[in-house]
Amino acid sequence: MARQTSHVIVQHDDSGPKKPVRPRDPVASGERDAAHNRLASHNYFLLEKFEAGVALRGTEVKSIREGKANLKDSYGLIKDGEAFLLNLHIGPYSHGNLANHDETRTRKLLMHRDEVRKLLQKTQIKGHTLIPTRLYFRNGRVKCELAVAKGKQDWDKRETEKRREGDREARAAVNASKHRMGR
Repeated sequence: MARQTSHVIVQHDDSGPKKPVRPRDPVASGERDAAHNRLASHNYFLLEKFEAGVALRGTEVKSIREGKANLKDSYGLIKDGEAFLLNLHIGPYSHGNLANHDETRTRKLLMHRDEVRKLLQKTQIKGHTLIPTRLYFRNGRVKCELAVAKGKQDWDKRETEKRREGDREARAAVNASKHRMGR
């Protein structure tokens, strides 16, 4: 009997109803920040930024995915060679039960020992502190961006606002001139 030399592959056409593909949540996929501390750049000079993981419970991660995190009054602290995040408010998970998390509990930051030592040196300088600037997802894990910050005086805030206003007006004038020229 002769051997068959060519293979015929038959593709089955599943023309039945297909399930619609739902786009992934931009917070969960890491395209958008889960929380952002806008007042940080207004109240502080942000000197140097670090990335740290956050030790969380399951319901906390689900709440962050829902967008229930608030960094407004939170700050970082280094104690006994470990970094912690205090006053980070994560709202209760909507489908949680009695095992839901405490909203403003102290959370441990996951960093390398050398980074913690470096942060400790920088925060021991008078007037410097650790401020979380944003909370986001990277590869399915919650990350926190910490900044070593120095507090601003009122006149610093006014000067920054004046500079920002001038930049905005200059940008508007350039765009208006481009529009008039027909570009």
